[in-house]
Amino acid sequence: MFIRLKTKTVFLSAFITSSVFFSQAHNVSEGYQKPDDPLVVQNLENWQDLKFGLFMHWGTYSQWGIVESWSLCPEDESWTQRKPEHGKSYYEYVKNYENLQTTFNPTQFNPQKWADAVKKAGMRYVVFTTKHHDGFAMFDTQQSDYKITSPKTPFSKNPKADVTREIFNTFRKEGFKIGAYFSKPDWHSDDYWWSYFPPKDRNVNYDPKKYPEKWNSFKNFTFNQLNEITSNYGKIDILWLDGGWVRPFYTIDPNVEWQRTIKVEQDIDMDKIGTMARKNQPGIIIVDRTVPGKWENYVTPEQAVPEKPLPIPWESCITMGDSFSYVPNDKYKSSQKIIETLVKIISRGGNYLMNIAPGPNGDYDPVVYERLKEISSWMEKNQSAVFATRSVAPYHEGNVYYTQSKDGRTINIFHLDEKTNYEAPSTLNFTIPENFKPKSMKVLGLKNKIQWKQSGNVIKVDLPEERTQLKYSTVIQITQ
Repeated sequence: MFIRLKTKTVFLSAFITSSVFFSQAHNVSEGYQKPDDPLVVQNLENWQDLKFGLFMHWGTYSQWGIVESWSLCPEDESWTQRKPEHGKSYYEYVKNYENLQTTFNPTQFNPQKWADAVKKAGMRYVVFTTKHHDGFAMFDTQQSDYKITSPKTPFSKNPKADVTREIFNTFRKEGFKIGAYFSKPDWHSDDYWWSYFPPKDRNVNYDPKKYPEKWNSFKNFTFNQLNEITSNYGKIDILWLDGGWVRPFYTIDPNVEWQRTIKVEQDIDMDKIGTMARKNQPGIIIVDRTVPGKWENYVTPEQAVPEKPLPIPWESCITMGDSFSYVPNDKYKSSQKIIETLVKIISRGGNYLMNIAPGPNGDYDPVVYERLKEISSWMEKNQSAVFATRSVAPYHEGNVYYTQSKDGRTINIFHLDEKTNYEAPSTLNFTIPENFKPKSMKVLGLKNKIQWKQSGNVIKVDLPEERTQLKYSTVIQITQ
C-alpha cells in the first residue's frame, strides 16, 4: 500500500511492525509540529473524538485482484507477483494494466449501502483513494483522461460515474467526516515517469534538477488535481497524501530503509499545496505522511499499533482482510480481532482507520457485512467507552485497557482475553488511576448491578451470571 518493505509475503508486504515503525520512522514526537492555525488544532481535537474510520482502496486494479498498483513498480515486482497472463514483458504488462480502464464497470456500486453498514459499526469518518500511484483518477479530473469518468471507461455512462463525488456526498449526508486520499507520485504521468527513460523504482525516473521544466509541469499537474478535489467536492475534512518518497531531499531519514532509495530532489512544494487547500477548505487537516513538519498534522503507522501512547495525534491504518485492495478469497479478520485492535488503539490515544476494499463489481465481499453487523452489536452497547475518550495512565495492564472521558469524570475498563471466543471472568481485579475516587460502577450491556470493593487504588469486581452474554470484551464504566 504505502511504505513498502521488501518481503516475499505477497499481500502483507506493507506490514510494518510497531518496532519497525518506531525504530526506523522519524522520531514522531520530536519531529511533530503542532499546527499554528487554531481551526486546524480544533479540527484535530474533534477528529480524535471520532476514533474509528473507514479506509477504501479501490481502482481498476480490483479487476485483477492484485495489490493496488504496486505491480507497475519495477523494484516491487518480486512480492507483487505479476501473472504471466497479464503480460509477458514489463511493457506489455503496463499496457494491459492501463487497458483495465476500458473494462472497469462496477455496476453494483452503492455508497449508501456502505455508509449504512459502517455507520452502525461505529465508523465516523471515511478516507477514500481518489488516486493511487498508478495515476488512475477515481474523480472527474480535467488534467488527464486516465480517469473513471473518461469515455474510455464503461462506467462513465453510469449516473454515479464520479464515484468520489457519490461517496463523499453520501457519507457526508450520514454525518461522516470526509477524507481524500491522494498519491503524490503518479506513474501514469509522463512528467513523473518520463517515457524517455525506463522506470527503475517508485521514484521519479529523471533528475528534476537537470530537467526543471519537466518537474515544474508535474508540480502544476499535482497542484491542479488537488485544487479540483478541494474545490469541487464539497466539504473535505482531511487531505491524506500518500507516496512519502515525493519529498524535499533534506527531509530524508537515512535510517529508514525505503527512504534510502530516494536519490534525487522531489520537492512538490507542499507550502503552495497546503496554502491552497486551506484556502479552499479552511481548517482542513493535512497528512503529508512520513514527511515531518507543518503539513503532517497526524502520523500514520501502517498495519501496526504503537506499543505505547503517543503524545501527538495518530492513526493506525489496518486492513480488515490481508490486502489493502480487493483480492479474491481474502482472509478477513474476526470481529473479535477487530474489536481488540480498536480497544488497544484507543487506549493509547489513537484512531483506527480500517480498510475495506470494494471489488470489481463495486461492492464488498458478503463476509464484510457479517463482520460489520457483529461489530455493530458490540458498539451499540459500548460506544460511550469508545467515542470522545482519551488515554489515561496506566493505559494497559495485563488484559485490561483504559480510556477516560475528556472531563476526567469517567474511566472505562476494557477486559480482553484474546482467545478464539471471549469468556468474561467471574472476578476482575484492576488498578485505577491515582486520585480517582469511584462513586458508581456498571458493566456496559448488562442490567444487573455489580459488587465491587476498593483497596487502595485496586478494585475487585464480582461479575454476575449474565456475564456469559458478553461478547468480545467486558467493559466496566466507573464514574467519580
